Amino acid sequence: METALTRLTGIRYPIVQTGMGWVAGPRLVSAAANAGALGILASATMTTDGLLHAVREVKSRTDAPFGVNLRADAGDARERVRIVIDEGVKVASFALAPSRDLIAELKDAGVVVIPSIGARRHAEKVAAWGADAVMVQGGEGGGHTGEVATTVLLPQVVDAVDIPVIAAGGFCDGRGLVAALAYGAAGIGMGTRFLLTSDSTVPDAVKAKYLAATVKEVTVTTAVDGLPHRMLRSDLVDSLERAGRTRALAQAVRRAAGFKKISGLSWTAMVRDGLAMKHGRDLSWSQVLLAANTPMLLKASMVDGRTDLGVMASGQVAGLIDDLPSCAQLVARVMAEANETLERFQALRTLPTAG
Repeated sequence: METALTRLTGIRYPIVQTGMGWVAGPRLVSAAANAGALGILASATMTTDGLLHAVREVKSRTDAPFGVNLRADAGDARERVRIVIDEGVKVASFALAPSRDLIAELKDAGVVVIPSIGARRHAEKVAAWGADAVMVQGGEGGGHTGEVATTVLLPQVVDAVDIPVIAAGGFCDGRGLVAALAYGAAGIGMGTRFLLTSDSTVPDAVKAKYLAATVKEVTVTTAVDGLPHRMLRSDLVDSLERAGRTRALAQAVRRAAGFKKISGLSWTAMVRDGLAMKHGRDLSWSQVLLAANTPMLLKASMVDGRTDLGVMASGQVAGLIDDLPSCAQLVARVMAEANETLERFQALRTLPTAG
């Protein structure tokens, strides 16, 4: 299936495996790329040396195009951009809008730039700055999310910009791909669906929690870092929502200390990163610290398997997923479903009319 996204990136199918922290590592990314999708390596939880090693590991596992997800507000963003350029990575994606200068630097080096956005005005801004495409995530998507559903946000953005639009938030099958194409998108991005594959390194006990979740158990809370965050409902989420200010601050400091040890960041850098995530919101100091060390809460579940100590970011589609295919099986199934759906539409067009 050829779309503006496949032509832009060189992938076989208009499917993107999104960059999920602690989840989208070399094994998952290379498996998605080898399956014909665009695998995106998550770098926010890596050191620069770790990123370089991960990029080279992906390159050793696949010859297919892949991308790296970057934090535009990171203090070492330009160093990470240089790794992407020097290693010949095809795509740079961004969770937050990159600056005009970063976009230009990447484009001058032949890297495709795809920021993720959650509002029409953000899409218009990065398109004016030279972004090659945008990924639109509606409120159904996992992690930090907005209030507008994909089915409302997507057509707004498609009508507002002249670059390819990738639809994310609520997609897990071929029917969703056809629906996104009907809205004018050039492809779909899937996070939770790729997390729940046999190629994902997420511990089996954690995957079981996702598979058991119903749609109503995928909730949005601001208790983790003060921003709307879609995740599985858990005892930890309940406790964070019930915690008083003093207790929440103590928990935040303890987890921040753990993340500081792993990341090598200073307290000043962690607080700066936390403040950068405020986006003009009135956050408490506990929320600022939690914003800075949210990666630690994700690591506890996604890497260590401690669902009692970590958060499990999730799209609402977790409530629809009940199996763990390989990436190759998943992509093949999505494309088969998409083609079957398109054939049904074609059959409707050729039905004889009455009279």
